[in-house]
Amino acid sequence: MEKGSILITGCSSGIGFHAAIFLQERGYQVFACVRQAADIERLKSLGVNVLLMDLNNTDSIDAAIDTLLVHTGGKLDFLFNNGAYGQPGAVEDIPTEVLRTQFETNVFGWHHLTRRVLKVMREQGHGRIVQNSSVLGFVCMPYRGAYNASKFAIEGLTDTMRLELTGSNIYVSLIEPGPIESRFRANALLAFKANIDWQNSIHHAKYVEEIRRLEKEGPSTTFTLGPEAVTKALLHAMESKVPKARYRVTTPTKIFSFLKRILSSKMLDRLLAKA
Repeated sequence: MEKGSILITGCSSGIGFHAAIFLQERGYQVFACVRQAADIERLKSLGVNVLLMDLNNTDSIDAAIDTLLVHTGGKLDFLFNNGAYGQPGAVEDIPTEVLRTQFETNVFGWHHLTRRVLKVMREQGHGRIVQNSSVLGFVCMPYRGAYNASKFAIEGLTDTMRLELTGSNIYVSLIEPGPIESRFRANALLAFKANIDWQNSIHHAKYVEEIRRLEKEGPSTTFTLGPEAVTKALLHAMESKVPKARYRVTTPTKIFSFLKRILSSKMLDRLLAKA
């Protein structure tokens, strides 16, 4: 028996892929969104409904939602906003157009999709929206300014939505992962090399270290967890009678959440600059 329908973005690998397969096996009607047609067959072979969706394109978002609503009879119980990427680079080296593109995917695409879904959830009288943020949604690290800014924006929009949806029977939660096994670093490296003139930058020496970190095989730190850690938080946000406003996943997220409460900005900056 199906437990409800869920739309998940960013399902080609990592967190989104794991969540889609797990929830399908648990009895949910899953609609997994991918940006590339090449990723469709792999998910379909596992029994998951797949939709093409480019978060940079509102027409693509609308077309995917329209298709989904035909399959569900105009209803949708859950939305997991997960599709995103990280654009590395010092703030002074990031062209404004590149920053704008980061926001198109990580913020504006999510906003357009969420507005479409909220209309459905308002009409049916219930729903849950889960936003996959990051530890970098509440603390900053150097050379991640574009990603930091996009996740800070998501946190602000989500907290505001939660207040505005009070009493609507629509619940909104944030998940704030730290390091998770995924293709995030590989994709970030591609974005870095494509958009940052790192060889002629004053930050060149630091960028060499960044490239070495992004090229590293295997987990980025000893604290890295598998995508199942995020799926566990997602499941609680979906099935709990009282979902949390925030789910802090991985040890670094929990540590920095605590340190932000007790340290001065100066002391926190010292730690983050070395992280």
